[in-house]
Amino acid sequence: MHIYRTADHRFVGLPDWPFEPNYLDVGDGLRVHYVDEGEKGARPVLMLHGEPTWSYLYRHMIGPAVDAGFRVLAPDLIGFGRSDKPLDHGVYSYAAQVAWMRQWLEALDLRDIILVCQDWGSLIGLRLVAEMPDRFCGVALSNGGLPEGQPAPRAFAIWRAFSRFSPVFPIGRIVNAGTKRDLEAAEIAAYDAPFPTRASKVAARVFPSFVPLGDNVAVPDQKRAWASLERFDKPFLCCFSDGDPITRGGDALFRGRVPGSEGMAHRTLSGGHFIQEDDPEGFVAAIAAVAVAADGVRSAGAAPGSV
Repeated sequence: MHIYRTADHRFVGLPDWPFEPNYLDVGDGLRVHYVDEGEKGARPVLMLHGEPTWSYLYRHMIGPAVDAGFRVLAPDLIGFGRSDKPLDHGVYSYAAQVAWMRQWLEALDLRDIILVCQDWGSLIGLRLVAEMPDRFCGVALSNGGLPEGQPAPRAFAIWRAFSRFSPVFPIGRIVNAGTKRDLEAAEIAAYDAPFPTRASKVAARVFPSFVPLGDNVAVPDQKRAWASLERFDKPFLCCFSDGDPITRGGDALFRGRVPGSEGMAHRTLSGGHFIQEDDPEGFVAAIAAVAVAADGVRSAGAAPGSV
């Protein structure tokens, strides 16, 4: 397997990024990079990024979540960030990404986890919750979903075609286009940092084609995952943004269908698709609400959202 590993110097001096790298091997020796901040005995918060970002997306949430008493773990998916990037697009699949993240999570033996997810972080993270519900105590979901064969929305179809056919794929500018605030030039450069060559962007290019919309090979796996989520009765909080043309209204697919969503104080955050850039405070507040509800569930007779 031919692998691209972004040079360490590309990550030196990135704005608002003081976090030391951690690494763990999965699969056939593929190296996963992750941030691991906070006390090791604290409740873990798993922050999963999506497409075409990396854990840098959560830089404004990691510190506040640690200050709130959590242990924060933010991995880079294989093909992104400081994680290894296989150069053969055939190595990548939706199922492979779920398997790699499951191996990483099991190797660290994380338990009592709050999943924090958006975009592809939701597609992968919710599959992990469905496969290993006993390891999770709650979910904070923003601007993402778990599609199971629905028709592709027009905005997504345009994005999927762009990712496949555009002669240039400027990742930092793409992220900037998905926010309401204008990122600074240094922030845009930080999103570009892991991807200095055309070949290093292979995962970012191919991911949109894996989204299980329409007749997609992953649809049966999605339906099995939904069957599990329809039994998930731990706190499940939706905090979608008010300005995302792709996922707006997506919370309706979870509220009521996932038992843990009942009684939760669902909320609307202010911003675009990459809500971590526009409303990190609101997203961190959603994490805290899930933690409070999870503690309430542990109290005798308490129901999600009753505290």
